[in-house]
Amino acid sequence: MSQGVPGVPPPKSVLDALSRTSSDPTTCGYVPNAGELSLRKAIADEMKFRYGDDADIMPEDIALTAGCNLAFFSVATTLADAGDEMIIPIPWYFNHEMTLTTLNIKPVILPTRPEDAFMPSPERCERLITPKTKAIVLVTPNNPTGAVYPPSLISAFADLARKYKIALVIDETYRDFITSGPPHHLFSSSAPVRHRLGLVCASPSFISHLNTALDSIQICAPRPPQRALAPLLPSLRTFIRETADAVAHRHTLFREVLPKRWCIASQGGYYAFVRHPFVGISASKVCQRLAEELGVVCLPAEFFGPKHNESVQQEPERWVRFSVANVNDEKVKLVCKRLAESETAFGWSIDPKA
Repeated sequence: MSQGVPGVPPPKSVLDALSRTSSDPTTCGYVPNAGELSLRKAIADEMKFRYGDDADIMPEDIALTAGCNLAFFSVATTLADAGDEMIIPIPWYFNHEMTLTTLNIKPVILPTRPEDAFMPSPERCERLITPKTKAIVLVTPNNPTGAVYPPSLISAFADLARKYKIALVIDETYRDFITSGPPHHLFSSSAPVRHRLGLVCASPSFISHLNTALDSIQICAPRPPQRALAPLLPSLRTFIRETADAVAHRHTLFREVLPKRWCIASQGGYYAFVRHPFVGISASKVCQRLAEELGVVCLPAEFFGPKHNESVQQEPERWVRFSVANVNDEKVKLVCKRLAESETAFGWSIDPKA
């Protein structure tokens, strides 16, 4: 339960369309940097379906990229220069931090707390803003914590960004796992394919600058998936909802069968952030023994933040990320059974408060 990799392939209609477009000679040439107009129109329509008919989204607001990591890289390149700053909550998605570091943009850490279910605080964020700040970066549903930021919290961050005239960048890779309503209302007046197609939705004025960055990075996103998806997006809504419901079911099952001493702080998207029960033991040591001795693979929280100064005495990090993306019910039950076994097998002291 370590990696957020989808456990089911796209529908046959998508695979068949990809086969046709991949062998079509007319898809071998370049496409405009922003992507096929037909797909950008279809995405704008789908976003209105998802966010509401009053969502002010046009094809001109969309730019397609070869995956969402490239989308973030191009956004960071467009917004900031070397030496500028972007605020990112921790635990962070490490690809975001690596992108900023690669570009010599300083990632400014916004701590989140388990007692707040790892929700970032706009008030604490405001104290981090300096003249060098170019953006606030949020991920919701969050990777790695699984925390789903409510629309009110996202609106508060939007107000903060507007106040200081900086950008608010929201990574919504796991948006379709939110089934309770629109993820937010910022647009008021993702497609299930494994071919690494991502997108940026922003104002046309920003997209024009983004295209300059994209021209130096990718020229254009792969064309066959764009042609394949354009006419199919509305037909995929049922598949997307069924996938979201299946993931929600596995989250519920994981909560029900997880040993009582293992504490979930936040859960959503593909992920659950869980505190292990061993006193004075780092999550990395727990994850290592789980993998080597019990065959359970999960990731320690240390992977999702800056390295600690070993010369400074502090309580070891006890949070572990579990993914329910590509496991079935039996594997979820088996993992939790082995977590229970670890409490006696490892010979470590158990937190009496757990």
